Amino acid sequence: MDGKVVKRPPKRKEDRIILQFDYDCFYAQVFENKNPALRSKPLGIKQKNILATCNYNARRRNVKKLMLISEAKKICPDLVLVDGEDLTPFRDVSKTLFNFLRSHSWNGKAERLGFDEVFLDVTDIIDYNMSCLNRTSMAESFFYLSSKDPELGFPCDLTSIAGCVVGATVEDVDLESPTYLRHLLGSHFAQYLRLRLEQDFGYTSTCGISTNKLLSKLVGSKNKPRNQTTLLALTDDDIVSFVDGHKLRNIAGMGSKITHVLESHIMTKELEDTGPFDSHVTAREARLHPTISPSFLEVLLGGPGAERGIGSRVWGFLHGVDPTEVKEANDVPSQISIEDTYGGLQTIPRITEELHKLSCSLIRRMRVDLTILDHGSDIPGGQKWIARPRTLRLSTRSWPKSDASQTRDFSRVSRSGPLPSFLFDLKADIDELAQQLVAEALLPLLRRLQSEKGQTWNLQLINICAANMVAGATDDKTGAGRDIAVMFKKQDEVLAPWRIASNATGEDEKLAKDEMEDDISEDLDSDISWEASDSSICVTCGHSIPSFALPAHVRYHELGE
Repeated sequence: MDGKVVKRPPKRKEDRIILQFDYDCFYAQVFENKNPALRSKPLGIKQKNILATCNYNARRRNVKKLMLISEAKKICPDLVLVDGEDLTPFRDVSKTLFNFLRSHSWNGKAERLGFDEVFLDVTDIIDYNMSCLNRTSMAESFFYLSSKDPELGFPCDLTSIAGCVVGATVEDVDLESPTYLRHLLGSHFAQYLRLRLEQDFGYTSTCGISTNKLLSKLVGSKNKPRNQTTLLALTDDDIVSFVDGHKLRNIAGMGSKITHVLESHIMTKELEDTGPFDSHVTAREARLHPTISPSFLEVLLGGPGAERGIGSRVWGFLHGVDPTEVKEANDVPSQISIEDTYGGLQTIPRITEELHKLSCSLIRRMRVDLTILDHGSDIPGGQKWIARPRTLRLSTRSWPKSDASQTRDFSRVSRSGPLPSFLFDLKADIDELAQQLVAEALLPLLRRLQSEKGQTWNLQLINICAANMVAGATDDKTGAGRDIAVMFKKQDEVLAPWRIASNATGEDEKLAKDEMEDDISEDLDSDISWEASDSSICVTCGHSIPSFALPAHVRYHELGE
């Protein structure tokens, strides 16, 4: 053995069907459904002096989200503006639509990202319908929505895939192939759900159909709006060919920081790490680069705060491999965040004042979303916590400096720390808790955001977030009432260092992001979108390896062992 690195392709598991729904211009649709007259007009949703998003009528007039209102009005003088600072209507509609999609899940694997994006793992439904398929009468088929009630379902014509197709053509496939039939059934199920969303609730959407979250998200963005696309990739080469054409920054999980580092290495020049940028390197160029391998990526992208096994994980992304599971739906939110935008906060007293207002709102939201009536309490109407967040995150966005280029940097920077336990005192006054939170937690995080000594502030956005929920927490010190099974199930998640997701944020984190194509990293502290654990799956052999041992294990494969 001469020590030459063998770049083995990652091991692929293609036995799932994942649907990825993305509501079209969601914020705009919420207002259009309230006032149908807005549907024919160029519509923009404003938050302070920023255009949070806009509908397709406005986009056809070259209006883009995240524009200054003044810029958007110059481009489109008849742009209709509505105030979108109150997120309540978006949150309420999002929950309604999610509950509908969730109600069609058998295994409970329904995951909401932001207000407008939902993943469904429908593998079990597809498998059941495969077993019921009558191949002699495909044109008059019936899709079963229940394994117990044979009348619950819908008729469908299974002679062709519903919607658009990327990858192999029908002439290239065996119509009896289980892989083809699974994608065929998945496409018709997706179409049924999309039509129900539109007919019953008035919301159009796009959908991607594939075998993992990464591929379904990528293919779902191919035909927008009000459409769906199935990735009909029957071989490893088909999948790699599909991923190859995408720029690194467009691949879910390849956040701003990862892309900057990887592209700087491949292009052999240092790129400015200033947030959003035009990605120049494709997945193919990265995958075939002579130095790129799982172990090298681990060295290049690793370091303090990096996810363990990041090299193997990114290597998988470059090949279209994503073993991440769709999370099971949970009535407890994954995080709660509050934010506001400003014309420019420049002094600590003004920033402190706004942090106090946001803290009051955050504590109120926590008490609404994370507590229930305590029927065992001695106090009538007493509440108890059903979950407790363990992490506090502060995110800010600044106005560009006057000498900056014309390209505006709307990225966020964030710092995280433990959420103080005094916030769980339900008897304490909210205003007093907010003052304590600002003084003891938020201002120290703000100081950590200060990149240079004597830096002046000019904040355009502040977001505070309570995250890393621990379900089943109770107020009594003995832990009575805690579900021991849940505790062990969540143990790794609780102990693992909290990672801030750059693309897959919680429901409030997509304030100014309605669609994938203009995806902007909100957090420069981390880059991986999907969840990670203390054990990682080797993309070469498929075994579960402790994260601390994964780099050595990957090296073992690369040396040809």
